Amino acid sequence: MSKAISSIIHQGRVAENARSLVAMAVYHKDNVRWIRQAITSIISQTYTSFTFLIIIDGDVAEEIRECLFAEAQQDDRIFIAQNSKNVGLAASMNYAIEWGLAQPYDFFFRMDADDISMPERMARQVSYLQHHKQVGVLGTALTEINENGDKVGARTMPVSHQQIVNVLPRRCAMNHPTVAFRYDIFHKGFRYNSELMNTQDYFFWIRLAKEGVIFRNLKDRLLAFRRVNDFYKRRGFSKSINEFRARIAAMRTLNKLSLWNLFYALSVLAIRMLPPKLVKLAYKLDRVLLEKSNKS
Repeated sequence: MSKAISSIIHQGRVAENARSLVAMAVYHKDNVRWIRQAITSIISQTYTSFTFLIIIDGDVAEEIRECLFAEAQQDDRIFIAQNSKNVGLAASMNYAIEWGLAQPYDFFFRMDADDISMPERMARQVSYLQHHKQVGVLGTALTEINENGDKVGARTMPVSHQQIVNVLPRRCAMNHPTVAFRYDIFHKGFRYNSELMNTQDYFFWIRLAKEGVIFRNLKDRLLAFRRVNDFYKRRGFSKSINEFRARIAAMRTLNKLSLWNLFYALSVLAIRMLPPKLVKLAYKLDRVLLEKSNKS
């Protein structure tokens, strides 16, 4: 288990019927109001058979800690862990995964501290996974919201496994905050690459796809994703290069090296370096093309 985790600092209660683990990491820059909304959206789910592990990744403001402990006092399904330092999302999720191995969980749910899950999200995903035993990773579509919670867009991904794998060399084909995993994947030893501080989900999908894990996306928008003002800022050279590397890795790993896929990867790398207004325009165009490809 990760040495960066000092301990569980708030002990909740794992109910006998808890079949799912929800994991969420919290950081010093997170908005307290959004954290509260994210937590409320989970503890208000119509599906109730879960444990909710919140990981504080490094130092955070006292108001964030107070918020977390106040919420935990209201719902005994909540556990709180503290990282001794900021280690990033991948390492935090790996800790949550390993922490849950001792329990008979069937499913592992991702959640981010600035998003909002729809009340029926977990029920819909659990039901689908129970009726489709071959599916290992299940995502959903999402609604994009701004700082005030107003709808500003949507993101629907390819639905079938074959569509998802075909598009992986060009884009991350799963909306990471919406994903539910079958816990068997982690019992087999699969983990996020904790050395990556970004694009960790993209590389994880590539590895799982290579190993034959079946993916699926629901068309339903079961999560509100926070798209804030700085969303269109330049990604930075390091992150842009990591995204480019992920696309090349997908092409090689999945035997999908082609001129079109290479052109797309290079085009995205170039777009990442453009001014924010042009990045925003490219993003909107990409959403339109994605919607059309999903319908074809």
